[in-house]
Amino acid sequence: MYAIIETGGKQYWVKPGQDLQVEKLEAKAGDTVELKVLWAADEEGTSADTKANTAKVTAQVVKHLRGPKIRVFKKRPKKGYERTIGHRQDLTQIKITDIQFA
Repeated sequence: MYAIIETGGKQYWVKPGQDLQVEKLEAKAGDTVELKVLWAADEEGTSADTKANTAKVTAQVVKHLRGPKIRVFKKRPKKGYERTIGHRQDLTQIKITDIQFA
């Protein structure tokens, strides 16, 4: 079974048992979440009709973490303007537990 899900404005190709880091979800560690399915198919290639919501992907929240620090440097030539800022994205690690056709 395979599926394409959408979470945090991004799309991911997933299969059962896969670990995945996505943008932070409002759920506690150990909770089960249901993700938005864009497309799903089984091993024979039969795809589910996602417009009728016949596919369902469930995942378990493993932990919350933060991504690597990204440094942003801005400079205006000949103006004396320099600015350095950093950013760390909040992430949630999930484990895909099940993909079902309803």
